[in-house]
Amino acid sequence: MADPLTVDTPDDPRLHDYTGLTDVDLRRRREPAEGLFIAEGEKVIRRALDAGYAMRSMLLSAKWVDAMRDVIDATPAPVYTVDPGLAERVTGYHVHRGALASMQRKPLPTASDLLRTARRVVIMESVNDHTNIGAIFRSAAALGMDAVLLSPDCADPLYRRSVKVSMGAVFSVPYARLDVWPKDLAAVREAGFTLLALTPDERAKTLDETAPHRMDRVALMLGAEGEGLSARALRAADEWVRIPMSHGVDSLNVGAAAAVAFYAVTAGRPQA
Repeated sequence: MADPLTVDTPDDPRLHDYTGLTDVDLRRRREPAEGLFIAEGEKVIRRALDAGYAMRSMLLSAKWVDAMRDVIDATPAPVYTVDPGLAERVTGYHVHRGALASMQRKPLPTASDLLRTARRVVIMESVNDHTNIGAIFRSAAALGMDAVLLSPDCADPLYRRSVKVSMGAVFSVPYARLDVWPKDLAAVREAGFTLLALTPDERAKTLDETAPHRMDRVALMLGAEGEGLSARALRAADEWVRIPMSHGVDSLNVGAAAAVAFYAVTAGRPQA
């Protein structure tokens, strides 16, 4: 534990982890390659620490030092204080929550590791919007889904926006990436899961008709906003399911649809 260090120049190399946080392409390359992710806000930082992620450093505005004093005292990582204007110059945006932490990533489990013990799994195909990723993880955690599997082209759940929208739920639900899409869905089925593809297609059964909460092991497949699941993914599913719509609405956005479907999958089942 060391006292916070005041930094007054935006190009200080000690702030390297926090530079250009609004440059999505840069962060997509840098963060996985350098083994880090950014946690924003007091609650998210605390949840990352509680989930066992190691802190690399913390960046605070001065008024947040007292609120984070217990974290500062408990961590060997350096803590830097900056004024809000300097924080904005470094990160590229107004850090209104006043606290950022650079955290060390953990190795991801394999899909087979997760499938051994999970009963209710989310599978995402090509979900590239970080807000949707965060919202889906938050609903998955809140509604009792056990694990998330991602197609190779899904966005990073540990990208700052995803973590923030999920309120740290990305730390609560284990996830893995499937290597070959959609071929690796066969391994999910072989593990005893029924693959349910969520689609607005009228040929799909409603969730009530399908009654996924009565199935022993369920893998719910979700596609990207707008495009939905690809034809290849739909062909790989065991069944198609839909949420019945009213008042001329054709579909919900993927975050809202996920929450409704997760409830249908988990309703009436004991929470782990």
